Amino acid sequence: MTRSESGDADATAEYAIVLDVLRHGRQGDNRRFDAEPIAYALGESNFRLLELTLVEDADVSIGDSVVVSPTADRNVVESVVEVSYGDLSNTATAEVEYVVSDIIDADEQRFVDFYNDAQPITLRLHQLNLLPGIGKKLRDKILEERKRRGPFESFEDLEERVSGLHHPKDVIAERIMDELQDNDVKYKTFVRIDG
Repeated sequence: MTRSESGDADATAEYAIVLDVLRHGRQGDNRRFDAEPIAYALGESNFRLLELTLVEDADVSIGDSVVVSPTADRNVVESVVEVSYGDLSNTATAEVEYVVSDIIDADEQRFVDFYNDAQPITLRLHQLNLLPGIGKKLRDKILEERKRRGPFESFEDLEERVSGLHHPKDVIAERIMDELQDNDVKYKTFVRIDG
């Protein structure tokens, strides 16, 4: 359950969804039973992959939303380190796609607005072309439809108004997964890396 679904809202805090909890630390850690508990998580607003050091006896499970911003009250998180996709545990890797889908569902308008607000990046490349399966013809259909009839209101509205655009939510989710898995993606549209 994401923070927005649960109704908890501190507008200034940054939240992440827990992908996996390792109560005895990383598997390769020689201090296995003395190691601090950690969790892997995905940032709700920026899709950053994080390793969280948890407080002892933290009551945290997969799918929980936790505060990760340094300026907010982090009652279960001691420290936060950004990690890459390859650093995740097998369980965390298996959970990422589901959590990405949940985040998109919880804030659909934010992702529909990507289709509404996308602009050219260069003379030859448009932000819409970064999405899997969207070439020049489909991009032009999206742009023409939003110009002719105004902004899209939902993924369903997008699919109904733009012939050839099937499952616009899945297209966004696939792009987010591409950005998470490949550090060499030139244009990071959804995943924000600090630093």
